Amino acid sequence: MSVVIDLTVEIEVTEEQQEAINIIDSCLQQAAKVEEIPDVQVSITITNNQEIREINAEHRGMDRPTDVLSFPLYEVEEEWILEEGEEAVAIGDIVISLDRAIEQANDYGHSLSREMGFLAVHGFLHLLGYDHETPEQEKEMFRSQELILDQVGLRR
Repeated sequence: MSVVIDLTVEIEVTEEQQEAINIIDSCLQQAAKVEEIPDVQVSITITNNQEIREINAEHRGMDRPTDVLSFPLYEVEEEWILEEGEEAVAIGDIVISLDRAIEQANDYGHSLSREMGFLAVHGFLHLLGYDHETPEQEKEMFRSQELILDQVGLRR
Protein backbone atom coordinates (compact mmCIF):
# COMPACT_ATOMS: atom_id res chain seq x y z
CA MET A 1 0.00 0.00 0.00
CA SER A 2 2.17 2.79 -1.25
CA VAL A 3 1.96 5.64 -3.71
CA VAL A 4 4.63 6.36 -6.27
CA ILE A 5 4.43 10.07 -7.01
CA ASP A 6 5.70 11.61 -10.23
CA LEU A 7 5.93 15.24 -9.09
CA THR A 8 6.45 18.15 -11.47
CA VAL A 9 6.75 21.69 -10.15
CA GLU A 10 6.27 23.99 -13.15
CA ILE A 11 6.85 27.25 -11.31
CA GLU A 12 9.52 28.77 -9.12
CA VAL A 13 8.86 28.24 -5.43
CA THR A 14 10.30 29.52 -2.19
CA GLU A 15 11.83 27.24 0.41
CA GLU A 16 8.66 27.50 2.52
CA GLN A 17 6.50 26.63 -0.47
CA GLN A 18 8.71 23.64 -1.28
CA GLU A 19 8.30 22.40 2.29
CA ALA A 20 4.53 22.60 1.84
CA ILE A 21 4.79 20.69 -1.44
CA ASN A 22 6.93 18.03 0.26
CA ILE A 23 4.07 17.21 2.67
CA ILE A 24 2.11 15.75 -0.24
CA ASP A 25 4.06 12.48 -0.12
CA SER A 26 3.21 11.66 3.50
CA CYS A 27 -0.42 12.66 2.95
CA LEU A 28 -0.85 10.34 -0.02
CA GLN A 29 1.01 7.48 1.66
CA GLN A 30 -1.41 7.77 4.58
CA ALA A 31 -4.37 7.99 2.20
CA ALA A 32 -3.29 4.72 0.56
CA LYS A 33 -3.14 3.05 3.98
CA VAL A 34 -6.52 4.37 5.08
CA GLU A 35 -8.14 3.40 1.78
CA GLU A 36 -6.36 0.01 1.78
CA ILE A 37 -5.46 0.17 -1.89
CA PRO A 38 -2.68 -1.68 -3.74
CA ASP A 39 0.45 0.12 -4.87
CA VAL A 40 -0.47 2.97 -7.19
CA GLN A 41 1.28 5.69 -9.17
CA VAL A 42 0.01 9.24 -9.60
CA SER A 43 1.37 12.22 -11.46
CA ILE A 44 1.11 15.54 -9.64
CA THR A 45 1.77 18.90 -11.25
CA ILE A 46 2.16 22.07 -9.20
CA THR A 47 1.41 25.13 -11.28
CA ASN A 48 -0.05 28.65 -11.08
CA ASN A 49 -3.51 30.15 -11.60
CA GLN A 50 -2.93 30.93 -15.28
CA GLU A 51 -1.94 27.38 -16.20
CA ILE A 52 -4.69 25.70 -14.18
CA ARG A 53 -7.22 28.14 -15.68
CA GLU A 54 -6.20 26.98 -19.16
CA ILE A 55 -6.46 23.31 -18.17
CA ASN A 56 -9.83 23.93 -16.51
CA ALA A 57 -11.12 25.68 -19.65
CA GLU A 58 -9.86 22.95 -21.95
CA HIS A 59 -11.08 19.94 -19.97
CA ARG A 60 -14.09 21.22 -18.06
CA GLY A 61 -15.25 24.22 -20.12
CA MET A 62 -14.74 26.52 -17.11
CA ASP A 63 -12.54 29.48 -18.03
CA ARG A 64 -11.40 30.30 -14.51
CA PRO A 65 -8.68 29.13 -12.15
CA THR A 66 -9.45 26.44 -9.61
CA ASP A 67 -7.48 24.92 -6.76
CA VAL A 68 -7.16 21.26 -7.83
CA LEU A 69 -8.06 19.13 -10.82
CA SER A 70 -8.07 15.35 -10.99
CA PHE A 71 -7.92 13.22 -14.10
CA PRO A 72 -8.59 9.57 -13.23
CA LEU A 73 -7.54 6.88 -15.68
CA TYR A 74 -10.23 4.50 -14.39
CA GLU A 75 -13.77 4.91 -13.13
CA VAL A 76 -13.58 2.23 -10.43
CA GLU A 77 -10.78 0.35 -8.71
CA GLU A 78 -11.94 -2.94 -10.22
CA GLU A 79 -10.72 -1.63 -13.61
CA TRP A 80 -7.16 -0.97 -12.45
CA ILE A 81 -4.68 -2.81 -14.63
CA LEU A 82 -1.11 -3.49 -13.61
CA GLU A 83 0.86 -3.52 -16.84
CA GLU A 84 3.61 -6.10 -17.26
CA GLY A 85 6.85 -4.87 -15.75
CA GLU A 86 5.15 -2.17 -13.64
CA GLU A 87 5.24 -2.22 -9.86
CA ALA A 88 2.31 0.15 -9.33
CA VAL A 89 -0.93 0.86 -11.18
CA ALA A 90 -1.02 4.35 -12.72
CA ILE A 91 -4.40 5.75 -11.64
CA GLY A 92 -4.31 9.33 -12.88
CA ASP A 93 -3.10 12.90 -12.67
CA ILE A 94 -3.60 15.70 -10.17
CA VAL A 95 -2.94 19.38 -10.92
CA ILE A 96 -2.70 21.87 -8.05
CA SER A 97 -2.51 25.65 -8.27
CA LEU A 98 0.02 26.91 -5.74
CA ASP A 99 -1.46 30.41 -6.15
CA ARG A 100 -4.89 29.18 -5.06
CA ALA A 101 -3.42 27.10 -2.25
CA ILE A 102 -1.72 30.21 -0.86
CA GLU A 103 -4.93 32.25 -1.16
CA GLN A 104 -7.02 29.56 0.52
CA ALA A 105 -4.53 28.96 3.33
CA ASN A 106 -4.73 32.68 4.10
CA ASP A 107 -8.54 32.73 3.79
CA TYR A 108 -8.97 29.72 6.10
CA GLY A 109 -6.26 30.80 8.54
CA HIS A 110 -4.17 27.66 8.36
CA SER A 111 -0.74 26.75 7.03
CA LEU A 112 0.19 26.32 3.40
CA SER A 113 1.26 22.76 4.28
CA ARG A 114 -2.25 22.01 5.54
CA GLU A 115 -3.80 23.43 2.36
CA MET A 116 -1.42 21.57 0.03
CA GLY A 117 -2.08 18.36 1.95
CA PHE A 118 -5.82 18.93 1.72
CA LEU A 119 -5.73 19.61 -2.02
CA ALA A 120 -3.52 16.60 -2.73
CA VAL A 121 -5.72 14.25 -0.67
CA HIS A 122 -8.87 15.72 -2.22
CA GLY A 123 -7.51 15.14 -5.72
CA PHE A 124 -6.29 11.66 -4.79
CA LEU A 125 -9.68 10.64 -3.42
CA HIS A 126 -11.25 11.75 -6.70
CA LEU A 127 -8.84 9.39 -8.48
CA LEU A 128 -10.14 6.63 -6.20
CA GLY A 129 -13.72 7.33 -7.24
CA TYR A 130 -14.88 9.66 -4.46
CA ASP A 131 -17.10 12.57 -5.42
CA HIS A 132 -19.08 15.33 -3.74
CA GLU A 133 -22.07 15.76 -6.05
CA THR A 134 -24.60 14.86 -3.34
CA PRO A 135 -24.62 15.79 0.36
CA GLU A 136 -24.01 12.14 1.27
CA GLN A 137 -21.03 11.84 -1.09
CA GLU A 138 -19.61 15.12 0.18
CA LYS A 139 -19.93 14.01 3.80
CA GLU A 140 -18.17 10.69 3.08
CA MET A 141 -15.37 12.33 1.08
CA PHE A 142 -14.71 15.09 3.58
CA ARG A 143 -14.78 12.63 6.49
CA SER A 144 -12.06 10.59 4.76
CA GLN A 145 -10.02 13.71 3.97
CA GLU A 146 -10.09 14.95 7.54
CA LEU A 147 -9.22 11.51 8.93
CA ILE A 148 -6.16 11.28 6.66
CA LEU A 149 -5.03 14.85 7.36
CA ASP A 150 -5.49 14.37 11.12
CA GLN A 151 -3.34 11.23 11.00
CA VAL A 152 -0.45 13.15 9.41
CA GLY A 153 -0.81 16.02 11.89
CA LEU A 154 -2.49 18.54 9.58
CA ARG A 155 -5.48 19.42 11.71
CA ARG A 156 -7.60 22.47 11.14
